Amino acid sequence: MAKNYDMAVLIDFYGEMLTEKQRSFLEYYYNDDLSLSEIAENEGITRQGVRDAIKRAEGQMLEMEARLGVAKRFREMRESLNQIIEYSDKITEYNLHHGLSKEINDYSVFIKSAAMTMLES
Repeated sequence: MAKNYDMAVLIDFYGEMLTEKQRSFLEYYYNDDLSLSEIAENEGITRQGVRDAIKRAEGQMLEMEARLGVAKRFREMRESLNQIIEYSDKITEYNLHHGLSKEINDYSVFIKSAAMTMLES
């Protein structure tokens, strides 16, 4: 499952750099969960032809990710934003029980809101 998720993320980032046929095969296989045989039948080619095209496209995307690291940076950014949200909640909770500073609460709410907006983009 994790490998399929990782490949789906790579398709999102690098799919446009592949040929239309490669991208279609990857989307059928990873996003639509079609088997190699189903793709082959729909496309009028052999199962081995589909497999070869998918493996070649996977290799290209993995090479692009190794060189560019876009998906890795995206994952790290999401993790950092989630931590910002978590710590903002902790600051708000601490402030509620220990000081009740309106400014601290307002800043914490603003930081959390900004992080959540970035996550949703």
